[in-house]
Amino acid sequence: MKYLLNDMKLNDQALNTRRQVLKGLSLGAFAGLFPTGNLLANFLQDKDWETELIRNNVGLFKGKGGTIGWLMSGEGTAAIDSQFPDSVKHFIDSLNLAEDQQVNILFNSHHHGDHTGGNIAFKGIVSKVVAHENSRTNQEATAKSRGNESSQLYPDTVFKDKWSEKIGDETITARYFGAAHTNGDSVIHFENANVAHVGDLVFNRRHPYIDRSAGANIANWITVLENIRKTYDTDTLFICGHAGNNYDVKITHKDIQAQEKYFDRLLAFAKKEIKGGKSQEEILKATELPGLSWQDENLSRPLKAAYEELTGK
Repeated sequence: MKYLLNDMKLNDQALNTRRQVLKGLSLGAFAGLFPTGNLLANFLQDKDWETELIRNNVGLFKGKGGTIGWLMSGEGTAAIDSQFPDSVKHFIDSLNLAEDQQVNILFNSHHHGDHTGGNIAFKGIVSKVVAHENSRTNQEATAKSRGNESSQLYPDTVFKDKWSEKIGDETITARYFGAAHTNGDSVIHFENANVAHVGDLVFNRRHPYIDRSAGANIANWITVLENIRKTYDTDTLFICGHAGNNYDVKITHKDIQAQEKYFDRLLAFAKKEIKGGKSQEEILKATELPGLSWQDENLSRPLKAAYEELTGK
């Protein structure tokens, strides 16, 4: 509870915003904050979405698509990723914004539609949309190829290596560590709360999507994950975009290291099979990686990416 509601100078409007978000918190952990459980029970009836407070004024929102991270305080509001227009509406409604209020910053961790499709729902209520320069380029190219440019809200603020801004006593810093899941993945760090959103740089115990068409690189992804562990201390809590069944999108250094191990095993397995003379079709028939037990059945997808990276095809 030491991290809860540490800002005692909130005005009435900000307190009302906070109450809306707290409705979505874990019933067991936070029911004592309310006079009855009815408030929480009503809010949690819709099983398609869930809100969780992590530290200070920082939390996560799970709906349809990649996990949304958020900061909400009397000094301002920030969001990381936007899922889809229909699912992010639940999140925006929970902000309970007045007509003259704005979301200070919307970050996009990368360009994929399950992380940026809901950007358009922030049109007119967000002051700036921030992403890595490659992420914006990828978003524009994808929208153009699919003919849905009119339904996009593109980042208006881009950076190359690092970008930072303060909201109240919270400093938010976005960093680019290099090509990995795509060539435009950012890590966004709430420094005071020590919570970092890593987007799809981690698929917690779930076979990852490796977007080679957008510059993904598995070997460099391993290096990126190593550098993330070196950059953020062991007290840092991370939010990732996706997780396997019965695994959390709230992760630690241990889970990031597990993702590194996954890619090590993926490349080692693909190299061995290629060296043994197996064709791509034969390699993609594998159902598991030696020493790992990732849960879903989509191993062929990362194996195909590994084969293409190793053979240059």
